[in-house]
Amino acid sequence: MSKKIPRSDYEKTVSFHFKRWLSGTDDTFAGKVEMKPQTVKRKNNAEIMEREIAKKDLRERVYDLANNRELKWVGKLYNCFAVFFCLVLAVMLLFAVSNLPSFGEASNPVNNEVSARYIEKGMEETGAVNIVTGMILDYRAFDTLGESHVLFIATCAVLLLLRVDPKKKKEEEEAANDRVLEPKNDVILQTVARFLVPPVIIFGIYVILGGHLGPGGGFSGGAIIGAGLILYLNAFGFKKTEKFFTAKTYKIMSVAALGTYALCKSYSFYTGANDIHSIIPLGTPGNILSSGLILILNICVGIVVAGTMYTFYCMFRKGDY
Repeated sequence: MSKKIPRSDYEKTVSFHFKRWLSGTDDTFAGKVEMKPQTVKRKNNAEIMEREIAKKDLRERVYDLANNRELKWVGKLYNCFAVFFCLVLAVMLLFAVSNLPSFGEASNPVNNEVSARYIEKGMEETGAVNIVTGMILDYRAFDTLGESHVLFIATCAVLLLLRVDPKKKKEEEEAANDRVLEPKNDVILQTVARFLVPPVIIFGIYVILGGHLGPGGGFSGGAIIGAGLILYLNAFGFKKTEKFFTAKTYKIMSVAALGTYALCKSYSFYTGANDIHSIIPLGTPGNILSSGLILILNICVGIVVAGTMYTFYCMFRKGDY
């Protein structure tokens, strides 16, 4: 059993002081440190001028190109490496050009059986009346998937570089910055936007949905819809635009579009590589519901392009949306 000690003796023990310090009731430095209010040191003009002269002298000595040997050598090495790199690049380009086939030669890649296959069998194999769309979203759909991912990655890079921390923003700052680049409540701009934005977005949807039937497709239609969103934003500001299109909306739509594109083309690649008959019908060429998966792929590309255009504009203008 532990021996009970008096209160006065217990207050002298280490455990008593540690307990008080841990609970915050004991100030370790109370009565032991001499506390004096600090006096504000005022610099006279002579000291300020002397420091400025010393700083200027140091800067001139560091960046003195005429007498600083290290900077001289760095500059010479930089020039040498620049000339060497340009020469190597020029030699590589000249070598590549010298090995290109002669212009107009019958054996050139542009005249091989691939282009003839696109023209002669394109409608039959893809179901698309527009040969260019059939080539981009069927024969070369893997390249288009990479291009869509490039747009998405570029948007992510802009978000990382220009995004403003939402915790540091204040509501009044957002309201002030929202309309700083265009006239606030411009009646002419808002009236024109009310008439123009709906037809622009509808026309963009038409271009996307008709991409396999004629000129158009996901890239051009997405650019038209993105322009319509930017016009609406300039006319009415972020507050109204964010009622239906926010950063979360863009992320969900882009991920869903890219995922759908990847799944659809993975199915096509798998069936094509293993010579398996696809269960997705090509339909009748010329009908809106035809060309197999091309219509769905056009919609996916249009969503990514429209969202990317709008996001780039928002990030470069405000840093967030």
